[in-house]
Amino acid sequence: MLFGPEPLDFDRDGRDWPNRQASAFVETRGYRWHVQRMGEGPQLLLIHGTGAATHSFAGLMPLLAQRFDVVAPDLPGHGFTRSTRSPDLSLPGIARALAALVKTLEFRPQVVVGHSAGAAILVRLCLDGAIDPALLVSLNGAFLPFGGAAAFLFPTIAKLLFLNPFAPRVFSWAADRKGVEDLLRGTGSAIDRHGIDLYARLFGNAAHVAGAIGMMANWDLSRMSRDLARLGTRTLFVVAENDKAVSPADAPPLARAMPDAEVATIRHAGHLAHEEKPEEVCELILAEAVRCGVIAAPKPATQRRRKPRRETP
Repeated sequence: MLFGPEPLDFDRDGRDWPNRQASAFVETRGYRWHVQRMGEGPQLLLIHGTGAATHSFAGLMPLLAQRFDVVAPDLPGHGFTRSTRSPDLSLPGIARALAALVKTLEFRPQVVVGHSAGAAILVRLCLDGAIDPALLVSLNGAFLPFGGAAAFLFPTIAKLLFLNPFAPRVFSWAADRKGVEDLLRGTGSAIDRHGIDLYARLFGNAAHVAGAIGMMANWDLSRMSRDLARLGTRTLFVVAENDKAVSPADAPPLARAMPDAEVATIRHAGHLAHEEKPEEVCELILAEAVRCGVIAAPKPATQRRRKPRRETP
């Protein structure tokens, strides 16, 4: 029996889901996960951010699958992943749930890539010893708490909404396409029509909204900067210059405090840069994976030699 509001139905709501042919459902204790898997090679784990789902990697995942065995799940309460009991949507709780999933899949990623809150989840997994990758890539990672009055008001409002059983339904009813389009534009990103439709489908579902609100209500990043400073994993912070959700200025001080980290900037993109420019993001990940020795550098293109013309005696 599933917990909470009626979830999205994969046969109905996932009829045109990106990379649908790679989808499967995996059972672990307390969860029925929607997981996408494709490609061959070293293993790579993709984790989306709050309010998103596997559709966020529609363009990036097939590119990475040309060099990696890639797994991307919907987080608890998001997309088509469902709980059979009240889920723990705190950072440690989600990390524990994902640790159980990768163990069930016998998946040992050498590269991990997380967007926004997904990057913080991967840091927690590394520090907990659940995974031991050679490389962690943060895509506009959300590592710092809100500042000023928002540090108190935002989590408090989210928690009040989470405790109100009617709030997710009200938010889902209010999530018309125009409102979702404005919300996405507010992140600094320009998303195509199909992408907007998919986000509208997610935000129009009370179960997905409840998962996103629950995650925000239980999120605590007060120790994350200290945790990052003791993370020995090679880390690449990919930031977008037009990100309106997470300031690109947050990453350089975090990287400087870490044992082995660098920052790369994508121009003319916002918080959803990996959806806007998947090829450019993929190139950064591949280059860093080569540097870490996870994959070999691509062989340089060689010009075909013209065969000598045979002369008849």
